[in-house]
Amino acid sequence: MYIAIAGNIGSGKTTLTEILTRRYGAKAYLEDTDNPYIGDFYEDMNRWSFNLQISFLGSRIRQTMDMLSENAEVIFQDRTVYEDAHIFADNLHRMGLMSSRDFGTYMKIFNLVTNLIPKPDLLIYLKAGVPTLTAQIRRRGRAYEMNIDEAYLSRLNEKYEHWINDLYDGEVFVIDKDREDFVSDPAVLEKLCARLDALRQNEVR
Repeated sequence: MYIAIAGNIGSGKTTLTEILTRRYGAKAYLEDTDNPYIGDFYEDMNRWSFNLQISFLGSRIRQTMDMLSENAEVIFQDRTVYEDAHIFADNLHRMGLMSSRDFGTYMKIFNLVTNLIPKPDLLIYLKAGVPTLTAQIRRRGRAYEMNIDEAYLSRLNEKYEHWINDLYDGEVFVIDKDREDFVSDPAVLEKLCARLDALRQNEVR
């Protein structure tokens, strides 16, 4: 059973991945936050956008190859390759921070990769407004994220909504982080786990 967790910067993807991994004794694939370009990117997005996205894509390809060779019964993935392309790279291109030539090269590689990887059995989407995202970003205190523009987060949210509602054609479970906190409210987590348990039973059959 392959479960992917999607959401904007600061939405709680890693926290939820870790909670679910412990609960199900599963294998977790976390997003690589040690991207060598990420600090430079937040200082000069126009210069480093292509480098950043290609580096993330390469990391995701490597991670996907590991997943394909993994024999774990349940796998949780923190962020998907689809978000890399449809949210972050596309947003940078539309903002004029990635050239059309670079974006075209990126998408050729992305399209090749997505023909080789399985779609998640369930996508968990952590939906959150900008105030929630900024509060959580400040709370975790990563230095390179402290100067993220709220307008940038808002544009990413718009891209996420478009992707979830209009582009993605798989099964989706939405958690509204503005009203549903899976850390402080056990009922939110139990509702999600009921869905996962049902899915797992169907997989076994």
